[in-house]
Amino acid sequence: MGAVDDAVKSSSLPYVDKDDITAFEKGMDIVLGVCFLATALVSYIRRKASYQQSNSPSAGAETVVITAFYSLIFLASSLRAIWFLVPESVWQPSYTPSAVYAWDNEHPSWLGSALSEIIITAGSLALFSIFILILVYWADILKKYFQPGSQRTSPRTIFVSLVTTLAALMILNVLAFLAKFYTTEGMILFHAVLLAVVSLVCVCEITIFSQKFQTVIKTLGSINQVSTDVQVRRILWITITGNLFFITRALLEIVFAANLLLFWKENGTVGKAFSHEWWDIYTALKYSSEVTILALMLYILQSRFHAAASAVSNATKGGAYERVPEAGDTTRLEV
Repeated sequence: MGAVDDAVKSSSLPYVDKDDITAFEKGMDIVLGVCFLATALVSYIRRKASYQQSNSPSAGAETVVITAFYSLIFLASSLRAIWFLVPESVWQPSYTPSAVYAWDNEHPSWLGSALSEIIITAGSLALFSIFILILVYWADILKKYFQPGSQRTSPRTIFVSLVTTLAALMILNVLAFLAKFYTTEGMILFHAVLLAVVSLVCVCEITIFSQKFQTVIKTLGSINQVSTDVQVRRILWITITGNLFFITRALLEIVFAANLLLFWKENGTVGKAFSHEWWDIYTALKYSSEVTILALMLYILQSRFHAAASAVSNATKGGAYERVPEAGDTTRLEV
């Protein structure tokens, strides 16, 4: 019987290795999974209320945009919650990444590893789409004030084009893995490099747009002789938190990619390139920063959510409704 048991355990290794995950890793997965789940629930509740407001005849365009933000936050949080709360053994045999090729009959766990990376990729796409949406609308507003006579492309069109391009690159990565150009860790490397580049671009764009926004707001404040301190503080808050997130993310992905490449250069393989300690630090920093920025986005959107709710309520009761400024209206600037 002992020999049979050993044979069964040995044959099941490509699928599950329950002893590979540590107690710390189990606790980290549960904590992060619950945090992402809570974020998903909050964003879903607010999205539902915001969607109802967007269908109101008196609702402005900003309500539709806020609904889109909540939808993206919900999608990103849900995918992350699924990845953390589903036991790691369902995805792959080891908690740390393992290098396997697609369609490898000797390592059937390649399918779970690929699905795990696809879930991560989809979550990253939803997460970065939130900030792409912010930058697209910031760019549109700034163009309205700096180039009032020029023709502007719809922000929605630009947003869809950018997200589609990013999604196409991510799909290309998956297809390259399925075509056996590289292993699962090659797919992870591609993903890390891509998001490092996107993060650095976002840092530059947020910084540039933030400075221009402050110039516009202060100018409008001087013309109309009104205080713009609240708007300036809001922009600074978004700029600081956004840049901290993207700088942290870019550094993490660059270090990750460099470590993987150095290991490959020294050993000729990327199999078992990461120890539990290194992978735990990377995972904790990466995903705790994500759940933090998502929570901050919910906090920032909360004030806009209440403002929109009050406007719709007042309009329903016959009160005054503060409209969204049109292209030629320079009396106020929404941020």
